[in-house]
Amino acid sequence: PAMLTAAQLASAPPEERKQMLGELLYPRILAVQPENAGKITGMLLEMDDSDLLGLLDEDEKKAKALDEKINEAMQVLSAQGPEESEDAE
Repeated sequence: PAMLTAAQLASAPPEERKQMLGELLYPRILAVQPENAGKITGMLLEMDDSDLLGLLDEDEKKAKALDEKINEAMQVLSAQGPEESEDAE
């Protein structure tokens, strides 16, 4: 998978940046939390672009940071209670 650089992100129009980041985040989140990958991706996309870029680093410490963010998002989702997640397709 191609790695997104800060320069590539900075040169993209603002409305495309979140799309680019989301396309890289989603598969990583899908591997860990397939049931909630879409929701978690959306939650993480509310973060600052540079923070997200850091989470996408292949470095082991950064991968751990992404896992922590996914866990935080799962806690928020659990606290909200089950919505119509079983009906959603």
